[in-house]
Amino acid sequence: MSKFKNLDCILLVDDDLATNFLHRKVVQNTGIKAHIETANSGQAALDFLCQLNKYQNTGETPRPGIIFLDINMPGMNGWEFLDEYDKLNEAQKAKVIVVMLTTSLNPDDHKRALDNKNVTTFLNKPLRKEALMELADKHFGLAEIEE
Repeated sequence: MSKFKNLDCILLVDDDLATNFLHRKVVQNTGIKAHIETANSGQAALDFLCQLNKYQNTGETPRPGIIFLDINMPGMNGWEFLDEYDKLNEAQKAKVIVVMLTTSLNPDDHKRALDNKNVTTFLNKPLRKEALMELADKHFGLAEIEE
């Protein structure tokens, strides 16, 4: 098991339950020791970050270090999530890097994501173990490896 500094939680935001399930397995298979939270909409992800609705009074839930965000979702899409995310206070955003994780092949989506100050990088689905480990190492640094 790998423990990264300040990487206590990974938030997967995708409206497709099968994709969230697959990405949860990828995270688990890396051996990263972190809580994995899934949200099936942009609004559910904001609720988690702000500890609203079903997340109210769950203060023991760790803050996410990485948010993997889908672009195309019904209701609040990834772009709308980013607009609302930008309005959050720093405590709600602390230690968070946002990764657009999408099937979009549109070069405009890629440029728009990288032009957003809150987006760290843009990856194509599915999430790969190597990409996750590279992100974790680059942004959080290995704290310890547990056997």
